[in-house]
Amino acid sequence: MNRILPFVIASAVALGAPPALAHARLVSATPGDGATVTAPRGLSLTFSERFAAPFSSVEVEDGRGRPVPVTKAVSQDGKTLAGSFPAPLTAGTYRVTWAIAAADGHRMTGTYSFTVR
Repeated sequence: MNRILPFVIASAVALGAPPALAHARLVSATPGDGATVTAPRGLSLTFSERFAAPFSSVEVEDGRGRPVPVTKAVSQDGKTLAGSFPAPLTAGTYRVTWAIAAADGHRMTGTYSFTVR
């Protein structure tokens, strides 16, 4: 029995360990990629895990590449990055660029576009 116990413990630890290569990923966005919406006042990006708010950002630019002011906020659970606009967005195409620093220290980035009608 004493010879088997170390093997059982080592197996349990190995099987219960989380994957070392898992990274935070964007699981939902509002407005979403390719969406057509009416005059949004903000956006919301939800990730698969917590991220470090001070090292995370979201930027929005219009179809001419001009920046749109965004006030950033982070949810209490640390998984959602929200942005609000000073006024509803007008008709056109908008590009969202986000960057987060995940809890595992990896920096994740992404971009997508949506249209306002």
